Amino acid sequence: MKKKFFLISLCVAVCINLALLFPYITPPANSADTISIKIANFFPPPSKQSKITEEFGKDLEKRSGGRIKVQYFAGGSLLKAPAIYKGIESGITDIGYAHVYYTPGRFPVSEGIGLPLGTPSAVVGAHVAWDFYQQFKPKEWDNVKLLALHGNAPSMIISKKPVEKLDDLKGLKIRAPGVPGEIIKALGGAPTPTPMMEVYDSLAKGVNEGVYAPYETLRTFRFGEVCKYVTAAWQTGNPFPFFLAMNKRKYNSLPEDLKGVVDTLSGEYQERYSLMWNEIEFAGKAFGASKGVTYFELSDQEAARWQKAVEPVIANYIKTMTGKGFSEAEVKGWVDFMKERINYWTAKQIEYKVPSPTGPAGMRPEAFVLK
Repeated sequence: MKKKFFLISLCVAVCINLALLFPYITPPANSADTISIKIANFFPPPSKQSKITEEFGKDLEKRSGGRIKVQYFAGGSLLKAPAIYKGIESGITDIGYAHVYYTPGRFPVSEGIGLPLGTPSAVVGAHVAWDFYQQFKPKEWDNVKLLALHGNAPSMIISKKPVEKLDDLKGLKIRAPGVPGEIIKALGGAPTPTPMMEVYDSLAKGVNEGVYAPYETLRTFRFGEVCKYVTAAWQTGNPFPFFLAMNKRKYNSLPEDLKGVVDTLSGEYQERYSLMWNEIEFAGKAFGASKGVTYFELSDQEAARWQKAVEPVIANYIKTMTGKGFSEAEVKGWVDFMKERINYWTAKQIEYKVPSPTGPAGMRPEAFVLK
């Protein structure tokens, strides 16, 4: 009996000593306790678009207390741009960042966000896009969990030849997919659907003579090295509707508190993406200037010609969507809503004194300089 008691006491003592000697040894975490999430985008890793998407992933890890572990794939390393939406839907990636024109016809309602309605800046474009989604909730997004939807800055004519007036654009081969391609065609150019990662080489080799894109691409994709002219036609400006979306099954599998983390963070990044797109416009324009790029601004008279030329694009969108089963009044209501939101957010941006390198005079940096 005494021997048995001694052995029990000895075991207890050994356990206590081990606990004191190795207080921080804990059993390995069960892999089921950590949720792995893959995030993919097509932007080059050094770009601001890529870095902010990577930051979104890091914040997911941080806000979840380490319960979420993110694998980040930039530069099309997991999915090329045209495959990102399908990759989200099928689960190849859990979260992806791209724009709707890489999958023409997949988001017919949201493609309208990129109509040439005169979106003057990335700040306005981002808010109008999200307002549009919140107002109309297009069913085309039902297969995924939409985390953010925003327009970037208005597209410009970035070209190898000077385009000072509408006639100069006639016949020029300009990279522009989807609705932007329809805009270029209406303006007299010849649109091409070249994937963005191939545009630089196509410009360098003369396959394309220009690209329809914002200032930021002069630096992000180094177009300022191969194109020496930019026409700031923001009056017919159309943003590209970018989305951050999550596989719906993955989202639904999350515990409720982690769903809350994703939802809260998505709301914050909706605004952060807006400011990022606006910020990089300045950097892109400055980079272009350092490479000898010449910038043209349209006079009011010339801008009116461009606006008149693109009216058929808007009319065709209404006709196309009517053919898909929507009423004409409904589609016109979408267009009117976006026009009203553009005016609203333009006034708000000026009121909040947030400068942009495009848009009306009251939005430009010079308007906020004390005289």
